[in-house]
Amino acid sequence: MVNDKAVVVFSGGQDSTTCLFWAKKRFKEVIAVSFDYGQKHKAELDCAREICKKYSVEHYILDLGLLNQLAPNSLTRVDIEVDKDKPKDSLPNSFVDGRNLLFLSFVAVLAKQKGTGNIITGVSQSDFSGYPDCRDVFIKSLNVTLNLSMDYEFNIITPLMWIDKADTWKMADDLGVLDLVKNETLTCYNGIKGEGCGDCPSCKLRSHGFEEFKRRYNK
Repeated sequence: MVNDKAVVVFSGGQDSTTCLFWAKKRFKEVIAVSFDYGQKHKAELDCAREICKKYSVEHYILDLGLLNQLAPNSLTRVDIEVDKDKPKDSLPNSFVDGRNLLFLSFVAVLAKQKGTGNIITGVSQSDFSGYPDCRDVFIKSLNVTLNLSMDYEFNIITPLMWIDKADTWKMADDLGVLDLVKNETLTCYNGIKGEGCGDCPSCKLRSHGFEEFKRRYNK
C-alpha cells in the first residue's frame, strides 16, 4: 500500500475544502472524489471542479443518481423547502439517508484501485447538523466493515471530527486558505457560493463559526 497518497471526499464546501488542503500538506498525492446524486444545486459540483482545476488536484465525479431515487429530501427535491431550524426529536429534512455510508464505500473502492487506503472526510461530531452519519462511532464502524469487505487496510481520517466550526476556520487560516474557503466554496443549502443565503442552517452554522473564530483568535 502507498502511504503517501490519500483520497478526499470532496463536495466543494467549507469542510471538505479545508480537509483537501489539510491533506495536501500531509500527503504527496491527493485525489478528490465528488458525487452527483441529483442534488438540487449542481453549482456545488462546479465549485468542486473549479477548485480542483485551479489547484491541480486529480478529481473524479461519480454518478450516484440512485440515491436521489431512494432518498427524497430537501437537498434533492425542488418542492421540499430546507428546514430553517433543526426539528426537535427528529432528523432535519436535509439529511440524506445513506449518503455518507455510500459515499465512503464507493470512495474506498476507488482508493483501493489507486493503491491507497487513506480516505479523508470532513464529517464532525462536535459541530454537525444532527446527522447520525457524521458521528465518530459510525466512521469507526464503517472503517472495520470496509476492511473486512475488501480484505484491505483502510484508514478513514476525520480531521474535523472533534473541532467546532470556529476551529475549522482556524484550520483553514493556518493552512493559508482562509480567503479561498470564505469566497470560493459552496456550503449553502440554497446553492449560493461564498457567504451563501445567510438563512439556511448550513449558512448560519458557517457564519456563527466565522464570527466565533474572529472573536476567539482576535482576527
